[in-house]
Amino acid sequence: MASRTSFLFLAFVWLALAATALSLTPNFYDKICPQALPAIKKVVQAAVHKERRMGASLLRLHFHDCFVQGCDGSLLLDSTSNFETEKNARGNLNSVRGFEVVDQIKAEVDRVCGRPVVSCADILAVAARDSVVA
Repeated sequence: MASRTSFLFLAFVWLALAATALSLTPNFYDKICPQALPAIKKVVQAAVHKERRMGASLLRLHFHDCFVQGCDGSLLLDSTSNFETEKNARGNLNSVRGFEVVDQIKAEVDRVCGRPVVSCADILAVAARDSVVA
């Protein structure tokens, strides 16, 4: 009985430490690529300045991405001949837009970071935040 209690206690402690170590933080990219968030903001501001409705469109992209199975960037995947993605699903077709802005953001972030380090899901989330501010 004591070994089982010890095992459960250690398992709980390990899970608590893992959850703490893997928790989301607003400054995650500060060390990996400090230019990432300013780059996203710059592209979003330019897109909203060019077309005011783009702010709402980027927010809507994030909402639609998070809708089915969580915020995972899957809305950005292109369909193939064997698989239809969320992007072209009936509920999203002609309903979501701004994909070209997300492509611009991804290209700029990869450029300033020197490599692809920012996830597409994070780009959608930060772009949504910045588009609301813009």
